[in-house]
Amino acid sequence: MGAHKDTLFRSADMSLTQLYIANEIGREVVSALGELGVMSFRDLNSETSAFQRTFTQEIRRLDNVERQLRYFQSQIEKSSIPMRSIYEFQNNFAAPSASEIDELADRSQQLEQRIQSLNDSYETLKKRETELTEWRWVLREAGGFFDRARGQTEEIRQSIEDDDAPLLRDIEQAAQGGDAPADRSFSVMNIGFVAGAIPRERIAAFERILWRTLRGNLYMNQSEIPDPIINPENNEEMHKNVFVIFAHGKEIIAKIRKISESLGADLYSVDENSELRRDQVHEVNTRLGDIGNVLGNTKRTLDAELTQIGRSLAAWMIIIKKEKAVYQTLNRLSYDASRKTLIAEAWCPTNSLGLVKSTLQDVNDRAGLSVPTIVNQIKTSKTPPTYVKTNKFTLGFQTIIDAYGTAKYTEVNPGLPTIVTFPFLFAVMFGDFGHGFIMTAAALAMIYWEKPLSRGKQDELFAMAFFGRYIMLMMGIFSMYTGVIYCDAFSKELALFPSMWEWPDNFKAGDALTATRKEGYTYPFGMDWSWHDTENDLLFSNSYKMKLSIIIGWAHMTFSLCLSYVNARHFATPIDIFGNFIPGMIFFQSIFGYLVFTIIYKWSVDWYAIGQNPPGLLNMLIYMFLQPGTVDEQLYPGQGPVQVVLLLMAVACVPILLFLKPFYLRWEHNRARAMGYRGIGENTRVSALDEDDDEGGQQMNGNGRPSFADSEDGGAIITQDIGGGDEEHEEFEFGEVMIHQVIHTIGTSVASSSIPQSRGEADPFAPPEFCLNCVSHTASYLRLWALSLAHQQLSIVLWSMTLANAFSFTGAMGIFATFAFFAVWFALTIAVLCVMEGTSAMLHSLRLHWVEAMSKHFLGDGVPFEPFSFQAMLEEEMTELK
Repeated sequence: MGAHKDTLFRSADMSLTQLYIANEIGREVVSALGELGVMSFRDLNSETSAFQRTFTQEIRRLDNVERQLRYFQSQIEKSSIPMRSIYEFQNNFAAPSASEIDELADRSQQLEQRIQSLNDSYETLKKRETELTEWRWVLREAGGFFDRARGQTEEIRQSIEDDDAPLLRDIEQAAQGGDAPADRSFSVMNIGFVAGAIPRERIAAFERILWRTLRGNLYMNQSEIPDPIINPENNEEMHKNVFVIFAHGKEIIAKIRKISESLGADLYSVDENSELRRDQVHEVNTRLGDIGNVLGNTKRTLDAELTQIGRSLAAWMIIIKKEKAVYQTLNRLSYDASRKTLIAEAWCPTNSLGLVKSTLQDVNDRAGLSVPTIVNQIKTSKTPPTYVKTNKFTLGFQTIIDAYGTAKYTEVNPGLPTIVTFPFLFAVMFGDFGHGFIMTAAALAMIYWEKPLSRGKQDELFAMAFFGRYIMLMMGIFSMYTGVIYCDAFSKELALFPSMWEWPDNFKAGDALTATRKEGYTYPFGMDWSWHDTENDLLFSNSYKMKLSIIIGWAHMTFSLCLSYVNARHFATPIDIFGNFIPGMIFFQSIFGYLVFTIIYKWSVDWYAIGQNPPGLLNMLIYMFLQPGTVDEQLYPGQGPVQVVLLLMAVACVPILLFLKPFYLRWEHNRARAMGYRGIGENTRVSALDEDDDEGGQQMNGNGRPSFADSEDGGAIITQDIGGGDEEHEEFEFGEVMIHQVIHTIGTSVASSSIPQSRGEADPFAPPEFCLNCVSHTASYLRLWALSLAHQQLSIVLWSMTLANAFSFTGAMGIFATFAFFAVWFALTIAVLCVMEGTSAMLHSLRLHWVEAMSKHFLGDGVPFEPFSFQAMLEEEMTELK
């Protein structure tokens, strides 16, 4: 029987295959399979450490090349040089030859040395330029201090009168030394000074430390450098202050130098003589000019090199990443030294085996080998991974399911009904034609400009919206549909058809204005728009939407229960049908199916025409359990006995849910033991790594290799039966199964996958706390009513506070107010009603699927199929390069 067509309903058929690959073409074969992206290789060297594997040296070499390319990328980003986009390259998936990889590695090594040399030269020159700039500021500010000291003798004389500043007196006398040069006066008085620059945030601490260390025996002058200084190490701006400190004695000067250097200050030489100081300034300016020229040339050379690298860097990164992935995959393969053959085991979709064969044949033909690559298809009891084939439209919906858990192999995939149910439940809470139109327009815009948006940079919020653009499209369309049903567009009515209510032409002031219904006419679609802005609108819509949410919840959960029947039929477990599905369905329908019936029945009766008050359904449901058979307000004839029968059916289903399946499994297990069958998990495993013998389940040829039939295309397929897998199975324990069933019927929450199941599989129908959750899950769907009401009322409040007030103005003021209030209304509509309310409704819809619906049939304990795919790797790399 052939494999079924890959659909979203179930996982694709998977086959465990063995590949026997000639060692000479191992790299080419793995690279070709990476281009296909349909094989998930198993690690056949799991007991070997990473350092002991065959291709570790190649991977380390490629790691070094990848590090070099990342270094180039960081330098390009640091220099703000545009890098050529990966989308501009043609044939991105072409695999390079081994010689091209070697050439790229050598070129990358040379480029790294050149870039590092240019960077070191540039940073050294930049650091020297910064030092010269600071020195020029120190010369300027210190020189200004010396000039002011000679011109402000009166001010210094006032300072000398203070007994606590003997040093100032000496400095003032030295500065007033007549025609004698200042350096002779400083040397005579044994006064030295230290000049430099220090970060501005440290100047206060610097002054305190100096004062406390030298006990005030110093004179310090400092001023701010107005321009920021660029730090050459991190290109950050720093603000510094210039300081000049005078003190007696060489020891004190040396101590000041040590304190200054410990606080990160840079010290510079300054001559007291104005002529010599002028020569210093001239020398610094000349050297700054020379360094500026060299810096410019170095920067231009560096930018030219980085620009040239940037034209090919994205392609190089993809090539190296693919090559590294190839060798990492080769390390997962087993090497048969006697045959010089690589042996691989991989899961592959059965429908893709033909494509794999033809690809391997192409590789063989290009290599000119006469021995074909053998494709050995294995029959095994190991549970395959789950592979659900998706496209751009279904990927977002499937991601919603996979975020909760992966479906078991061939289990019904909840992603298919989610395409309809998720946006519909969202729209029930978000029902507004105007808001739905905005959401649809935004989704259509992202779909129309899909390629340019996917290639541009995206922040986290927009990336999430763009990934779910098709989900947003469906939510917007369904919201427009429910908005028409609710007759709502931006909180205003949609008068699509004539109303079924008419207002009286004449009425007296003070009388209640009541509409009357037209005879023989019913509003054709949705709610009548005349209910808008009426006093009893909220009372009517509350009752209507509350009951409607119960009906929708009942329908959604009933559909999910039916999927458990489909799973039981597929897995051939009749006990799940008779022990779980049937009693569970009877229990659910006896209570909540009956409640839905009474809601619809109550809607279908014209109670005022028959002169009766409509009965309350909530009290009816409560007294159905508290006082069986007693009916205070009759809904239909014979209601009491019917409710008693339904209650007895529901109660009778509880022990069936509790005991039928555990006792059946114990009986089945005991019968199998009595007949002499082996216990679960007692079979042995045969793998490609085992020694070939006649008991391995495959036929051997004379050379000891598995026999195969050559096909016309040069490939070969053999079928090998492997009894066991890697899974660990436990013996049947009746107590654990019984506890598991009790918990999942009336108990508290526990992880389903933590309890061993029959036949080594997860139970395809395991209703978590089924009886209790029938109540809580049905009540949970009331959020459809609550959020729909909240969205409608918030929309009304926003309209009344903005545009409704604007329309009360007249004349020119009315025009201005309309424009102003419209801007406010539109901004709040987008931010609050569309974004915030939309996100809230989406999360509530997500919860209804994950908890209320999927718990009826879905465990999510499958293993996802993760193929070795260059395309998936490329998409990830493109995201990093944006």
